[in-house]
Amino acid sequence: MTKKKPNILGIIPARGGSKGIKKKNLYKLINKPLIEYTINEAIKSKLITDLIVSSDSHEILKTSESLGLKTPFIRPKYLSQDNTQSFPVIEHALKNMQ
Repeated sequence: MTKKKPNILGIIPARGGSKGIKKKNLYKLINKPLIEYTINEAIKSKLITDLIVSSDSHEILKTSESLGLKTPFIRPKYLSQDNTQSFPVIEHALKNMQ
């Protein structure tokens, strides 16, 4: 009997707004947007079977798609505030992925 590998969803939360650096996730560092570094490291994981980006920014989602990620929904603005906790963002992603 072979063991089936469990499906593990990786969620990269990437908010469009930022107080400090405007469009921080798209800010280029050594010719790559910052989010690309996060995506590349998550792709290297041997545990994650599915990887998505959760964002309120069409630009971040478009960049993520160009890097091969799934962006099945846009995160609502009420889950993209400065004081938004991680759990509601994850819960929203899970509900939208079912």
